[in-house]
Amino acid sequence: MGRQITPFGEEYGRLISDFRHCWFRLEVLQRYTVAYEEEPLRRFLAGEPPPEDPDKEEWLGLIREAAAAGKVMRRVHVVVEPPSDYLRYEFAWEYADNMAAGEDIRIIGVQPGHWPEELPHHDYWLFDSRILCLLDYDEEGRLLGAELVDDPAEIVRHNWWRDVALHEAVPLDRYLLGREELPGELVS
Repeated sequence: MGRQITPFGEEYGRLISDFRHCWFRLEVLQRYTVAYEEEPLRRFLAGEPPPEDPDKEEWLGLIREAAAAGKVMRRVHVVVEPPSDYLRYEFAWEYADNMAAGEDIRIIGVQPGHWPEELPHHDYWLFDSRILCLLDYDEEGRLLGAELVDDPAEIVRHNWWRDVALHEAVPLDRYLLGREELPGELVS
């Protein structure tokens, strides 16, 4: 069906940085566990300011550069209500910065035990509507693997799921309106 690539490896990074027109990311987990977020998450939960992070600045530069070149970057996150502490952190410190840099971030809110009928239960990247990268996570939200899929039918199916997700989702700032438990600084 495809071939494995190293998560956060050189080829993985090139997919994210070298797309020509657009990328799309579907996120379905309620918590992701990555080493570079441990300290920011701790600080967010403690009510402290964000730490300085040169890697994050590099990421935001990549988004700004792509947006300035007219490239489209979209992400949809399926959020089980109420949002977890991790998602509250992500909305306030990660997504807010990504949006300011030029990424379009949208949310599909669902109640516990419900799932959007037409969407998968797995994360994926779609680059230029033709390169599909499936992501495999463990129960703790640690990325275990990434698979580049070359089956045309799977690529078409994931494009369709992208279209459904974008149709069902609302922009993050609209999702946050009137939600006292969520970071109000994103609501303008």
